[in-house]
Amino acid sequence: MGGMNGDGMPASLTAPADVAAAAEELIAGDGGSPAAYEALLDAVVRTAARDRGALAEALVPVAEAWAGVRRPPNPAARRLAAVVRSAAAPPAQSAAEPGDGRPWLETCLHEAVDLVLGERIAELCAGLGRRAAVPMLLATPSRADGAVDPQELVMRLTEYEQAGVRPGPADLGQALLRCGGGPADADVVRAAAELTLPEGPRVAAWLARGGLPQPEPTVEREPGDPLPPSRRRGARVGRRILVGTGALDGRGDFPRRFWPLFRRFEPLIGCNHLLLGHRERHAAAALPWHPEIVAARLLTEVAAAADQGGSGSPEFLPALAQSPGPAGPAVHLALAYGLGAAAEPDRAAAAAALTALAGRDRLDGALLGGELARLLLLGTLKPSAVTESLRLAAQPPGGARAVWEVLAAALPELLAALHSGAPPRLHGPLLALAANAARTCGARGALAGLDALAAQPGSSQPVREARRLRDALAGTTTAGP
Repeated sequence: MGGMNGDGMPASLTAPADVAAAAEELIAGDGGSPAAYEALLDAVVRTAARDRGALAEALVPVAEAWAGVRRPPNPAARRLAAVVRSAAAPPAQSAAEPGDGRPWLETCLHEAVDLVLGERIAELCAGLGRRAAVPMLLATPSRADGAVDPQELVMRLTEYEQAGVRPGPADLGQALLRCGGGPADADVVRAAAELTLPEGPRVAAWLARGGLPQPEPTVEREPGDPLPPSRRRGARVGRRILVGTGALDGRGDFPRRFWPLFRRFEPLIGCNHLLLGHRERHAAAALPWHPEIVAARLLTEVAAAADQGGSGSPEFLPALAQSPGPAGPAVHLALAYGLGAAAEPDRAAAAAALTALAGRDRLDGALLGGELARLLLLGTLKPSAVTESLRLAAQPPGGARAVWEVLAAALPELLAALHSGAPPRLHGPLLALAANAARTCGARGALAGLDALAAQPGSSQPVREARRLRDALAGTTTAGP
C-alpha cells in the first residue's frame, strides 16, 4: 500500500486515485494491518478536506463494488467499506451525531472493544455525510503496534484549534486510549493544558496520569467437575479458565459505547453470543497499552479455537504479543488456548506470538507453563496440539530456551498427576520436545517427579524420554533406544 516508512507505518496517501486503489486492495483483502487500515482512514479524511469532489469520484467504483448484499469478508474490511460508501455518497440531507437518537442496549461486555472500533467508524461516516472537514484523524497510530505518541496528539489538536474545529468524541476517545506507558513529558502536558479547545484540560489531565490505568485481574475456572465433550454440552463444562477485570474510573468523559470497557468484567456471566467474531488484530491495536483488557474480553473466542474447533483469526495472538502494554494472566491464557487450537494456522500464530513475547522479554514461562498444565489436566487442550505448537516455537533462535522455560513449569504438575494415577497419561512427544529443548539451551537442574518416571522399568516412550530429559538436565548423555 504505497510502501512503508522507517517505523513500519505505510507511506502517506495524497492523491484521490491512490486512496481509491488502497481502499480497493484492503477491502478485497482482510482489511490490512492496523497501520495500513488506519493510514487509509486518515487519508480519506485528509483528502476529503482538500477536494471532496475528486475523492468521491475516485471512490465511487469501489463503493459500488461493495454495495447491496455483497459484504466484505471480515469486520475490518466491512468498516472500511462503510467509510468508502460515506465518502463517495452525495451530501446527506441530515446526519445525526453517532449515538444521538440511535437505540442501543448494552447486552454483552465481551464486545466492548468492538464497540469502540465501530463507534469511531460511525462517527467518521456521519462526519463524511455532513461534509464536515477536519485536518486529520487524532487516533491515527504513531507506531505499528497502535500506540499514539502524546506529543503528536497535542500537535494534532493544535492543528484542530488553528482550523477552528472540534475533535470527534470517538476519535479523541480512541486517541486517548492509545496514549499510555506512563505519564507524558511535562512540556507535553503543559502544551495540552494551554490549548484553547474545551478538550484541552481533559487531555492534559489524561496525559499527566499516564492514560488508562491497568485493571486488577481475577483468574476463574468454570464451575463444576470437568466433563468430556458431548453434542449436548459442547466442550465448556468445567473445562475453561477465564480472566475477569476490575472496574475503571473515568468512563463519563467518553462516548457511551466506550463505557463497557470501564465496567467490571465478570467472565463467567453468559451472554447472547456463541462465537462473536471480534477476535481480530485491530482489537489489540485499539488498546495497545492494555492487552490484558483485550485478551480477557476475547478469551472465550480464543478458547473456542481449542475446545470447539473454532478458527478464523490467526492474526490476533501475534498482534496481542506486539502490544507494548504488560502481558499478564489473560494474555498468557490466550496464548495457552492458541497453542492448543484445532486449526494449524491458529497454532502457528500462537507459536509466533510466544516467540514474539520471548523476544521482547515479556514472556512469563512459569505463568504460561502452569496454565498449560491446568488446561491439559482439565482435558481442555490436547497434548498433541500443544506439542506441535511448542515444537514450532522452539525453532527460531532462542526459541528452545523459551519453550524450555514453559515446559519446566508445566511438567512438574503433569508428572504429579501421572504419579497420582489421574488422567491423562503423560504425552511422550511432549517429553521428547522437553529433552531436546533442554539440551539445546543447556538447561541444568532437577525437575520434580522426573526421576521417578525415569526410574520406572521398561522402554515406553514416556520412560525413555524421561531418561533423556533427566540426563540432559544433568549434563550427561543417554544412549539411544
